[in-house]
Amino acid sequence: MNIAKILWVDDEIQLLKPHILFLEKKNYKITPCTNGADALQIAEEEQFDAVLLDENMPGLSGLETLAEIKLIRPNLPVIMITKSEEEYIMDEAIGSKIADYLIKPVNPNQILLSLKKNLDNSRLVSEKTTSNYQQEFRKISMDLAMVNTYEDWIELYKKLVHWEIQLESISDEGMIEILESQKEEANAQFFKFIKKNYQDWFHRSDDKPILSHNLFKEVIAPQLDTKKGTLLIVIDNLRYDQLRVLEPKINEYYKTIEEKSFYSILPTATQYARNAIFSGLTPLDMEKKYPNYWKNDIDEGGKNLFENEFLIEQLKQLNLDISHEYYKITNLAKGRDLASNFSKIKNNDLTVVVYNFVDMLSHSRTEMDMIKELASDDKAYRSLTMSWFLNSPLLKMIQEAQQMGLKLILTTDHGTINTKHPSKVIGDRDISANLRYKTGKSLSYNEKDVYAVRNPKDICLPTLSMSSSFIFAKEDMFFAYPNNYNHFVKYYKNTYQHGGISLEEMIIPCLTLEPK
Repeated sequence: MNIAKILWVDDEIQLLKPHILFLEKKNYKITPCTNGADALQIAEEEQFDAVLLDENMPGLSGLETLAEIKLIRPNLPVIMITKSEEEYIMDEAIGSKIADYLIKPVNPNQILLSLKKNLDNSRLVSEKTTSNYQQEFRKISMDLAMVNTYEDWIELYKKLVHWEIQLESISDEGMIEILESQKEEANAQFFKFIKKNYQDWFHRSDDKPILSHNLFKEVIAPQLDTKKGTLLIVIDNLRYDQLRVLEPKINEYYKTIEEKSFYSILPTATQYARNAIFSGLTPLDMEKKYPNYWKNDIDEGGKNLFENEFLIEQLKQLNLDISHEYYKITNLAKGRDLASNFSKIKNNDLTVVVYNFVDMLSHSRTEMDMIKELASDDKAYRSLTMSWFLNSPLLKMIQEAQQMGLKLILTTDHGTINTKHPSKVIGDRDISANLRYKTGKSLSYNEKDVYAVRNPKDICLPTLSMSSSFIFAKEDMFFAYPNNYNHFVKYYKNTYQHGGISLEEMIIPCLTLEPK
């Protein structure tokens, strides 16, 4: 174990000899110092892992010494030790970014704990996280062998996401590789589960998950607060793990009172899944009831232009006589404009904001080398999403909503997956363009790579023609045409796509939150 070097600054340092001996036995090398001026010179000449700093000293005070040390060594952890419990001293010390604050008299174990917390924290957390995951690994492996219900899959996926986020903070590549292999195995089993059960969910009255077209009626409508108002935010294309890393920041303003998970319908694509949320209908019923609003894959024009019209019709069907407004944010300027004028929504019973940024990010990643570098894997993709959120108009809207006392419901339409393995597909010239699902006539494909639905009406999807079918890619596969195959594969491999069958795309969270 490396010996940590500690600079201890106290005008009564000779009285602390027992403490120093105790710490030296614990593998810390202590450099004693009796005043602030000498401490600054020593800190400038030598490298230390931490400073123990007395606040009440003649000459330079502890706070003055602290300020000077931070100029010399901005990242050096300083643990302030003081007899005083005056609040202004604590405030100044904390404002100067001290690592810890101890009140005299201190015993050696208090100091040891503080040093461990600040110097050994990463190692101890890493060792504990690795140990805990090793134990959980066996349980997850057993669960994978037994999981057979949609509820089981939700819980298993939550566990995998939890450990993925926990393990990303440690440097044990071996553990991360093991988790990745578990995710791959889980997605292989999940594909078989969906292939076996998905069609039945549309033709039974019970024992089925909440699907996209049931979400508003079963989850959102019962939570609407018409007295204070409700803000419904749908962040397009947001994965469960991405929401998990955003949640702590959101929880600074809102507390989560309910979490419901639902399944995105197939295809896990915006025109199907998000239209289903706002209409409360399957794509097949949307096409039948509202042909002016619905567009199929090969139709010209935008496919999600009538979400508000769908929502108006669904509110009527649910006999919800409420005032509402709908906003779709497709660029930074629109987001800033709404955030700057957010007070205008204060009298609405329901305000709906559809935020398209994450969808734009995942697609632009396919097109732009810089984004590819920034989001090279799931960990980087989560980090990039968090960086965007912290500087986005959306966070400002959430802060404004909290001040206005609005209830917050936060969800998405589908997730996305990093595609790594190509699968060849052939079809006529009207075949749909999406890389994770295809619909059209005369489709030719590898049977083991897809969930094929020859009669789309069986899963409540419209058909382009009498002989049209749908195929959905499994796990992390993407469809590639034989023509110019190698170029196509190189271009789209390791990009984030959606439309197919994976845990990341299909299992979706919906959070209901109250303002703090």
